[in-house]
Amino acid sequence: MNPGVTTLLFWVNLSDPMRYYTFLICLILLTGNFVFSQKEVRFPASDSLIVTADFYSGSPGDPYILLFHQENSSRGEYTEIAPRFVKLGYNCLAVDLRAGKEMNYVINETARYADSMNITPSLFDCMKDIEGAIDFAIQNSLQPVVLLGSSFSASLVLLAAHNNPSVKAVMAFSPGEFFLPQISVKDSLSGFNKPVFIAGTKSEYPYLSDLAEEIPVSLKRLYAPGDMEGERGARSLWKNDPAFREYWLAVIMFTRSIMQETP
Repeated sequence: MNPGVTTLLFWVNLSDPMRYYTFLICLILLTGNFVFSQKEVRFPASDSLIVTADFYSGSPGDPYILLFHQENSSRGEYTEIAPRFVKLGYNCLAVDLRAGKEMNYVINETARYADSMNITPSLFDCMKDIEGAIDFAIQNSLQPVVLLGSSFSASLVLLAAHNNPSVKAVMAFSPGEFFLPQISVKDSLSGFNKPVFIAGTKSEYPYLSDLAEEIPVSLKRLYAPGDMEGERGARSLWKNDPAFREYWLAVIMFTRSIMQETP
């Protein structure tokens, strides 16, 4: 039997019916084949720069999860991840931010367009792309969205979600203080008012706990693997990370909890 499945069976044997239900979802998610529709879309950022994204469609009424990459990367960071979220009941939008290059042989088209316009963006300038993606998703779904960020974009989605009624919840993989001295992410999270899942490597956990100190305990879930180091950012959800099953199990439990809440 698959070692990851064995681990999950051990976990579910000690659990309640909710864990059993989550186990079944996780088993399908980690072992099944995926059928989904994917197409390239474009929309304006909040400053009108044209942003490119891949739309992975689920059912028409499914909520949106918006996926943002790490530095020097592209929407290709989510070619393996997005179909799994579709399986969980989401429409997915994997977005090319204007600061980036390439990942998994997918060129960052937003960054290439910005370069053609002689724009040299900072990492924080990508907030305009995130704002545009939120507007695009709201126009298409008419319901609050979930934001998922990786490394510097994990910090951006935390900032973008704060006091934003268009955002229901956040998943932040390896956020950090990327924008000092102008902006302190930790200080900006005071009064954070929605569910947040923050994940990182085993060695990052103490830092992430400190970074999220201002978020109420009732709203935050911190995760790092116990026995393995894990990968930084959304790469922890790739199959080549030995801890990916444990990360996905934590993600599934979080997504199930927020789906049960009313918007």
